[in-house]
Amino acid sequence: MIERPDLSRAPAEVVAYVEALEAELVSLRGRNEVPRAAAPAALPDEPPTPYAIITISRRGVAKRTPRHLYGRQRRGGMGVFDLDTAEDDTPTLLAHAGDNDTLLLFTSDGRAFRLPAGKLAASPVRARGGPLSDHLPLRPGERVVGALAEGGGQYIILLSQRGWVRRVRAAYLGGSLIAGTSFHDVKEGGPLVAACWSGGGDDLFLASREGKAIRFMETQVPARGCLGIRLDVTDAAVAAAAVRADGGVFLLGADGQGTVRLMSGFAANKAPAAAGKVAMKTDELVVAAAVGPGDELVIISRLGKLIRFAADEIPAKEGVVQGVACMALRADEATAVAVVPTGLL
Repeated sequence: MIERPDLSRAPAEVVAYVEALEAELVSLRGRNEVPRAAAPAALPDEPPTPYAIITISRRGVAKRTPRHLYGRQRRGGMGVFDLDTAEDDTPTLLAHAGDNDTLLLFTSDGRAFRLPAGKLAASPVRARGGPLSDHLPLRPGERVVGALAEGGGQYIILLSQRGWVRRVRAAYLGGSLIAGTSFHDVKEGGPLVAACWSGGGDDLFLASREGKAIRFMETQVPARGCLGIRLDVTDAAVAAAAVRADGGVFLLGADGQGTVRLMSGFAANKAPAAAGKVAMKTDELVVAAAVGPGDELVIISRLGKLIRFAADEIPAKEGVVQGVACMALRADEATAVAVVPTGLL
């Protein structure tokens, strides 16, 4: 029998999570069942790779962990505790990058920075990481809201909290970029909330916290930007993804329920700036990311719990659904996702 560790100094959420697990184990033993998370992984663990998962918290604590240290699990598993932050700090951003890649970092103030991924010290699973302020001159209250490996497309798409979208040529973010250059005025649409790559001829899929979304051609966004999605005062934009008509978008709620919404069942608008339509039934949408066959998903929660599994385990749907369990959560909520493209596995 596993001895319970001392939880006297643990946060209340962690204690609640452990107690829920203990109660579930007692119930399962009584029925002679084995919990799903204890079942063998559906895929074998991979050999060492030059790729890493980069985790960033709301307060700018970051770490880089070799991808192969995260074992593959089945969808809906318990995951492993990863980024170790203060009780009032939350992991809010994940990125997938090679050790020799340069990261393009975007902040809530609309500023952009370049940072070699190798400058983030390689850390094991369940490590504290280090402050990004050691590498970036962040302002008080300024947060990193986007982290992309360089070379992922022709344009960077930036999305603000009130639905303002801008399309920036990748060339403007090259080696000559002046650190802290601003690409967004927070007076136009509020702070930035998301960034993604686009190929130049894609559609843009913009999603809101209430699970609404809009799709339109990226070429319709003017150089200075425009309103991408019209939102109610109670709603806010949370994610942007570049998609194709034959592709799909992974949508994830804070409750750990997720779905892959096929664009064949989500018609494109003729122009931006319209009200969104329901993309997923959820109380709070936190993620929208383009996925394809063979891709993997890495999800992290507010308590720093991380899971890695194959995106193909999620049934793809053309219509509006509530989703399926992607991660087992107890007194916790999902906060961020990184997509590992099949070509980089």
